Amino acid sequence: MKKVTVHTDGGCEGNPGPGGWAAVLEYGGRTKEVSGGEAATTNNRMELQASIAALAALTEPCEVELFTDSTYLRDGITKWIKSWKARGWMTTTKQPVKNKDLWRALDAAATPHRVHWRWLKGHAGHAGNERCDVLAGAEIARIKRQFTREQLRAAVDTLQAARAPGAGQPGLFLIGGARP
Repeated sequence: MKKVTVHTDGGCEGNPGPGGWAAVLEYGGRTKEVSGGEAATTNNRMELQASIAALAALTEPCEVELFTDSTYLRDGITKWIKSWKARGWMTTTKQPVKNKDLWRALDAAATPHRVHWRWLKGHAGHAGNERCDVLAGAEIARIKRQFTREQLRAAVDTLQAARAPGAGQPGLFLIGGARP
């Protein structure tokens, strides 16, 4: 198996708010960067999305050393996910797992690979982590240029309404905030 090193990061301006994610993949002296963002999201969703995108960018099964500064991501994928799946995506307190859609996507993206999940302290001078932070920040800035403040506020309001207890799955809403 090819050995790939991956650094990931995600962030939000406001939580929820406009968010960005990024990943830097290194293999054989080459580097690939991927990034993106959303107008209304949370920091945890961006951390998850960065890892999903990084693993999805791999075209064959690899041994991956994936570095994240998110204990939520690392603990979720290494400690909690088996129990969540066994309980039908419910927590120990019988509440639905937050970000279930992304946890499922991450589980699927990681399956073909041998992933070693590594935590590192953010903003501590790690070149890969710092580069991801810059790329994620650039995505947030791009989104803020693309939308007015009113549009961003409306997107956050819609997200919060969708995430309210009894409102269904996050992100499952129609344009204008109408619910199915």
